[in-house]
Amino acid sequence: MIKNFKLLTVLSLAIFFQSCSKNDNDEYVVYPKTIYEHVATSMNYSYLAYALQKTDLAVVLDGVEEYTLYAPNNMAFGRFLMENGFSSVDDVPTKLLRKVLLNHVMVDGIEYRDFKTGYFSTAAQFVNGSQMRNLSIHIEQVNMRVTLNGESRITQGNVRATNGIIHVVDKVIPIPSIVTFAKADTGLTNLLIALTRSDLTADFASILSTNLGTAPAPFTVFAPTDQAFIDLLVELGVQSLSDIDEPTLKATLTYHVIGETNANSTMLSDNLELNTLGGPITANVTGGATLTDGNNRVSKIIAVDIQADNGVIHVIDKVILPN
Repeated sequence: MIKNFKLLTVLSLAIFFQSCSKNDNDEYVVYPKTIYEHVATSMNYSYLAYALQKTDLAVVLDGVEEYTLYAPNNMAFGRFLMENGFSSVDDVPTKLLRKVLLNHVMVDGIEYRDFKTGYFSTAAQFVNGSQMRNLSIHIEQVNMRVTLNGESRITQGNVRATNGIIHVVDKVIPIPSIVTFAKADTGLTNLLIALTRSDLTADFASILSTNLGTAPAPFTVFAPTDQAFIDLLVELGVQSLSDIDEPTLKATLTYHVIGETNANSTMLSDNLELNTLGGPITANVTGGATLTDGNNRVSKIIAVDIQADNGVIHVIDKVILPN
């Protein structure tokens, strides 16, 4: 027993001294690590470390600029590879791998206690080789439990580095589509219910999941809040969304989507006609951004530029109705 104790003591000291360096005063100093050094020196993150090297992001996370990294461990990264039909990190196209990794990086260091529910920006992505665009990320914080894009949860927070903070996640964060945000945002629950109603003759969930580069993506979606749908039920004199007949619901939803356009809020102007999948509506910006449908009903745009990979969402306070 004494021998075992001595052996453990020697091993512990050896491990300690490996991470320390002796200074001129014969004192041992532990040197802090960058975000990348934390990842690269842990056996739990060998997939992630190699992916960062392959995409040249290791240099970025080894510098002095501050970042937050959501770090999937080997089990999480391995599951991502398996679920997407890749046998190794090398099988993932570099462009896709970089997009996935940048979806795990935010500018500035964010403490776990500072997370709030809402939409935030990940690190900028390149579009068409040059144009920069920041994808949004949906953070849901409930009782200090933090979920990212509705699927990935932080399991260990506040691993501090010299250039930011690492938060360990249990799953690779999905690159968001329009539908990802509709599922993740509890304030859009009624919209999700409407889009996925089983009797609809149009599969809106599949359509709005279309990958960027394939028509009719990208999309501009005007997303009514849950309260907007509750107000609609009162306006129509019905009890629930299931009471709205299929043709009316289908036509209504088409008026909230513009195809083949990623229209950010800066592209809106007064008396601008927008050609939705259902028909024209009119945008105005003076006095606050609004949309006017063919019935002269006005919807206020209350949140803008929620950027998915295949389009952008603007949140509105009133459901648009067909003529």
